[in-house]
Amino acid sequence: MKDGVNGIALAVFIFFFVVVTVMGFLAARWRRSGVESLDEWGLGGRSFGTWVTWFLLGGDLYTAYTFVAVPAAIYAGGAAGFYAVPYTILVYPLIFTFLPRLWSVSHRHGYVTTSDFVRGRFGSKGLSLAVALTGILATMPYIALQLVGIQAVLDVMGVGGGEDTNWFVKDLPLLIAFAVLAAYTYSAGLRAPALIAFVKDGLIYLVIAVAIIYIPIKLGGFDDIFAKAGAALSQKNPATGAPKGALAPGEAGQWGYATLALGSALALFMYPHSVTATLSSSKRNVIRRNTTILPLYSLMLGLLALLGFMAIASGVKVSNGQLAIPQLFENMFPDWFAGVAFAAIGIGALVPAAIMSIAAANLFTRNIYKDFLKPDATPAQEARVSKLVSLLVKVGALIFVLGMDKTVAINFQLLGGIWILQTLPALVGGLFTRWFHRWALLAGWAAGMAYGTWAAWSTSSPTQDHFGGSSKEIPGLGEIGYIGMTAIVLNVVVTVVLTFVLRALKAPEGVDETRPSDYVADAGDPGVRQELPPAMPETAGH
Repeated sequence: MKDGVNGIALAVFIFFFVVVTVMGFLAARWRRSGVESLDEWGLGGRSFGTWVTWFLLGGDLYTAYTFVAVPAAIYAGGAAGFYAVPYTILVYPLIFTFLPRLWSVSHRHGYVTTSDFVRGRFGSKGLSLAVALTGILATMPYIALQLVGIQAVLDVMGVGGGEDTNWFVKDLPLLIAFAVLAAYTYSAGLRAPALIAFVKDGLIYLVIAVAIIYIPIKLGGFDDIFAKAGAALSQKNPATGAPKGALAPGEAGQWGYATLALGSALALFMYPHSVTATLSSSKRNVIRRNTTILPLYSLMLGLLALLGFMAIASGVKVSNGQLAIPQLFENMFPDWFAGVAFAAIGIGALVPAAIMSIAAANLFTRNIYKDFLKPDATPAQEARVSKLVSLLVKVGALIFVLGMDKTVAINFQLLGGIWILQTLPALVGGLFTRWFHRWALLAGWAAGMAYGTWAAWSTSSPTQDHFGGSSKEIPGLGEIGYIGMTAIVLNVVVTVVLTFVLRALKAPEGVDETRPSDYVADAGDPGVRQELPPAMPETAGH
């Protein structure tokens, strides 16, 4: 790390940061209808076409986690960190199957959140509340991960101080990020990250194209990179006596690798921000088209992951793995282009953080405020509440960052995945069947949440007094696997067993307000977003 502040890199970073901030405020007038509502503020008027949605989803799903946490995991432990590449490949066939159905039924009934759908499908405000609270909780550590990415690049540039600096100066980058996010998110809603995503994605593609060619040339080619990385990873960790990692996962880690990939794939489009970006699109076919072109980002992710090996081969030495890639950029690039790379990471954190805070705020407004506190809230009142709550969500994310160990920031994302996976039976199951009983779904959710939270907490190490990791031995198998997958299996077992019991007891099932045709209609189809007579009870079985 260079001594003092890297003035040139910082100047370039600030330039791009100011540009996207101005764009964020200008976005308030982009395609705006003038109607104050959650549809307008929280979903961009449900008006985005294929390309805007592609950039928005790309900016939403490929975040500071992509640029910082994944390569940092590879830098620290080797190829096990590559689990993020197959999971982004696995996810697209899944979303091609169920997200168009969610889009159709949501546009048909004016649903803004996943909890709106769950309430309408199962006739249960309690289950809807559980899904909403889980979505908000799972989003907090994900936003925190974005703020960690901003702090990492500022630390490398010499801004914000080191570990010995007083807490206010040290965490000042997080406070700045909070203020910027709060201001333009409050003003423009989802239109701000949608517009900024064009700049963010353009910068990221530019930086990775240069990095994947320029850095290997300077390091002597990929043969030398893999040889040096393999040698470094094979060295034993003084604390455990085991190798630090490997160029390929060992047999003992294969189950953990597979469950991490599968669990993350199942969780990715359960997150509120993923659904929010999806529902903002103008047509059902926009979602289908995006599932065919979004894998371009997976190619980028694979190339980004290689930066972890490059950091090892170049001799980067950092105590906090999240600084490895920013430090690699500063060491290898001219100062001006390092500033461009840092701007890509910083903006790559701002875009998803804005969408995440909007999505969490929508959940609170629709499924807590309106359902339980003010049922007669007007659309304008909903929008005002959501704006305020989006600020509070960012405060919650700051608490995650300030209160948890940031050296393994990828656990922020994995922890959120453990929680959001527990909404899968209600959401995805509900899109295809009404067989699950609402009370059974609630009990299964509670069991999965309780086990997943306890298991994540119990993995803490002597140096951590909080959530220490996201993998644990699977009871009865002796294999180390992703806690989220074990928790969702428990969730489904409880849900299925109790559904049989409750159906045998003829417990009240609630009213399904949807119809089979709601799940296949496009925006141009007759009847979309128009009122229908209430669904008949017999539709509950479809």
